[in-house]
Amino acid sequence: MAMMVQSAVGMPPPGTVDVMFGGVPAPLGPKGVPSAIRKSALPGESWSISATGLVDDRQADLTVHGGPDKAIHHYPFDHYALWGADLPQPAPALERVPAFGENISTVGITEANVCIGDVFRLGAVTLQVSQGRQPCWKLNALFGIDDMAVRVQKTGRTGWYYRVLETGAVRKGDVLTLIERPQPTWSLARIGQLLYTRTTAFDELAQLAEVPELANGWRKLAQRRVATRSVESWDARLGK
Repeated sequence: MAMMVQSAVGMPPPGTVDVMFGGVPAPLGPKGVPSAIRKSALPGESWSISATGLVDDRQADLTVHGGPDKAIHHYPFDHYALWGADLPQPAPALERVPAFGENISTVGITEANVCIGDVFRLGAVTLQVSQGRQPCWKLNALFGIDDMAVRVQKTGRTGWYYRVLETGAVRKGDVLTLIERPQPTWSLARIGQLLYTRTTAFDELAQLAEVPELANGWRKLAQRRVATRSVESWDARLGK
């Protein structure tokens, strides 16, 4: 199968950060599984970011959340209105940010104009896009909608993760600004399509696995698909 010709992705606008969000593990869902997906605005006007993330944020299961390649989660506020129009029933979770467990929320910066490897400056901190978010069953429990994780995956409104290249402090009003783009054709939207729609585009998956800025977990996923010529089951992750 011939690979699609890819053009460079348009640049995202700067995004002002007036608040950051954090949380602590608490029981979620009917089985009371510990999760820190329920986050809230952190107090103060300055927040410290370490190599593993926001200092005042916690994760319950470090095997799938947190760590250097998933240090900071960004979810576009742009998607909230789309979800309000799309969902089959009212979702109280959408009434306030951060409904998706994000640490950062901005306007105008989305999966369509963000690429793997993009380097952003935010206050004294330097961040690099490492991978998109893989939605899981916890979104079903949080929203009270059985297929919410599936909906997030199908629409590509997943958000993404950053690794921290330079630690420091973020102050209220700091602007998230793109300063480097090493992979101008590898948008998160393209990768989402490759992983969840064009799932057997093995030549392109092999190319993706060679992108040096890609998180190691996603590199292994792409390599495994190419090696086995098959697609992994998503049922457990999506809560099916």
